[in-house]
Amino acid sequence: MAEDELVVEEEQDDSIYTESGAVRQELLTNIETAIAANDDVWLRDELAGLHSSELGDVIEALSPDQRLALVGLMKGDFDFAALTEVDEAIRLEIVDQLPNDQIALAVQELDSDDAVYILEDLEEEDQEEILRQLPFTERVRLRRSLDYPEETAGRRMATEFVAVPPFWTVGQTIDYMREDKDLPETFSQIFVIDPGFRLLGAVDLDRILRTQRAEKIESVMHETRHAIPVEMDQEEAAQLFERYDLLSAAVVDENDRLVGVLTIDDVVDVIQEEAEEDIKALGGVGDEELSDTTLEIARSRFIWLLMNLGTAVLASLVIGLFDATIEQMVALAILMPIVASMGGNAATQTMTVAVRALATRDIDIYNAARIIRRETLVGLLNGVMFAILIGILASLWFDNASLGGVIAAAMVVNMLAAALAGILIPLVLDKIGADPAIASGVFVTTVTDIVGFFAFLGLAAWWFALL
Repeated sequence: MAEDELVVEEEQDDSIYTESGAVRQELLTNIETAIAANDDVWLRDELAGLHSSELGDVIEALSPDQRLALVGLMKGDFDFAALTEVDEAIRLEIVDQLPNDQIALAVQELDSDDAVYILEDLEEEDQEEILRQLPFTERVRLRRSLDYPEETAGRRMATEFVAVPPFWTVGQTIDYMREDKDLPETFSQIFVIDPGFRLLGAVDLDRILRTQRAEKIESVMHETRHAIPVEMDQEEAAQLFERYDLLSAAVVDENDRLVGVLTIDDVVDVIQEEAEEDIKALGGVGDEELSDTTLEIARSRFIWLLMNLGTAVLASLVIGLFDATIEQMVALAILMPIVASMGGNAATQTMTVAVRALATRDIDIYNAARIIRRETLVGLLNGVMFAILIGILASLWFDNASLGGVIAAAMVVNMLAAALAGILIPLVLDKIGADPAIASGVFVTTVTDIVGFFAFLGLAAWWFALL
């Protein structure tokens, strides 16, 4: 590609990002021009040195056709680790278009955890065809990782690690790390194993460097108190990293044999994924990605909206019970949404805190009662304060002190109900094994709508009957 066809950047900056974090438009324009000109030399020179996460951002910024063309033009210089940094839909879109023999060559250059990340979403037939083309040892390791359940430590772990026997000296260990070409590129711990590959302990690299060569490994190792079972949920494993400030942790099978290692870079991804999953679940958008099609997004949101329609119908039925009361005073219809809306927002605040605390295991049997009492008092306090505000407003608005008193009382009732629903519903759902992030929203909305309408209209009907 001729140099005059490229857009020249005004500022010389090594970063590919703008101040807002987006990929620079100049770079994207140059890439698009190179793809159109089939200039594979320029693409290799400019993109081969990017970090996998940077290349992933570039891929996401391109159109579907351009993504495939980019991979095709870069050939063996394309870093397949970048596919672990993009949306699942984009990754599948690219991988599905590539021949299995090209994928087989690529995964051999990846760390085992990245290779599993790419292979796990493929059809079983494609997986097997790719695995058959790999060297025996690597094929066995990847197949074993793929056999573990999804979202477990076994799926996330890397099977490349450094392990030595306890009777080796520090000098032998250092020489081994210098001379063996098959060791992982980066590691922070050396694991100590017996002849049966059972985990005995670990030694941090800084301890190795500060110890005399003649010292035995068994004299400087420490017990691995935080070994992770291979089938532990990835979120629980991430919580161990957070609790004990770990950089890496051994992964062991049911016989305490060392099978892999979890590292902090993978755990950061897990924490981000789990937090994103909870946020999306609370909003009823499932596991959709920005790259999903319109039809896929509409389908994923339909069930949630259908459930909300059902709760809205229930609330309408409650309103229908008091149609005669509403006919007597139109002001009730005007003020009804205020009570329900305030209750819904208050419940959502409490529910969000509760769901996140459950996800991080900050709520347990010892502090649940205290938190329930606290949220109840918060709901009552806010209910009283907003009752005074809306009571005065309604009284002045409609020149009716009785109406102000009714809506004030209903506000207190619904804010209290909102606080209780927001904390108790997630706790109950978690107790019975349901995901509170997914299910809480519908139940909480139902409670606040029904209680809010029933309290307001019921109190109004009772009060007007007394007059």
